[in-house]
Amino acid sequence: MLLMQPVAIFRFSPSEGPAYFADWLTSRDVPYEIVAVDAGAPVPTDPSRYSGIGMMGGPMSVNDALPWIDPVCALLRDAIDARVPVIGHCLGGQLLAKAMGATVARSPLPEIGWVDVQTETEQGRGWFGGRERFTTFEWHYDGFSLPAGAQRVLTGAFNPNQAYTLDDRHIGFQCHIEMTAELVDAWCALAGDELPAVTTAATMSETDLRRSLAARISALQEVASAVYTRWTLGLAS
Repeated sequence: MLLMQPVAIFRFSPSEGPAYFADWLTSRDVPYEIVAVDAGAPVPTDPSRYSGIGMMGGPMSVNDALPWIDPVCALLRDAIDARVPVIGHCLGGQLLAKAMGATVARSPLPEIGWVDVQTETEQGRGWFGGRERFTTFEWHYDGFSLPAGAQRVLTGAFNPNQAYTLDDRHIGFQCHIEMTAELVDAWCALAGDELPAVTTAATMSETDLRRSLAARISALQEVASAVYTRWTLGLAS
């Protein structure tokens, strides 16, 4: 019996590891390997080495002059052509959008904290366990336009493009569905100066961000489980 090829998980910052995404894969015995771009790991050139490609977040912009951005985008285009499923979280979703010819630019409003989002279309709701709305986690300043042929599946009041699919196989997020309490703690410790003293329309104070944290994380992980279950149906053998 042939073993499944691993999922490649691209890490672009030591502060933004795979968190619940890796926890979920481990719990389902889906093998994965970390491609630590932040530590100088080379970007692979052959997507067929992997059953899927996952990309995490990062504080940088896809428009920055970083040496790994073009190779990552080339790998993603090849993965799409080879029907190797791709999932991108925040920066990862922006990288997939950029790779497929969309624009990534400053958002009308930055979003930091817990934000309500809505699913779009019956097909789109299939990625989210049939949910019409849920509360997700955000920490971003840029946003993406939709790549040609993409289907928007998630929207919000402040940034309309929250998630999109390509060929109903690949999915890119503006938001973070991979959150754990430990990840929230790490980001607040690292970038707490980005949090407002008083909650605004799209950004939360640290006090409000942490309120009912365990319950919010648990609810978001249920959503993430639905997404990851749907995504892994397409993993290449």
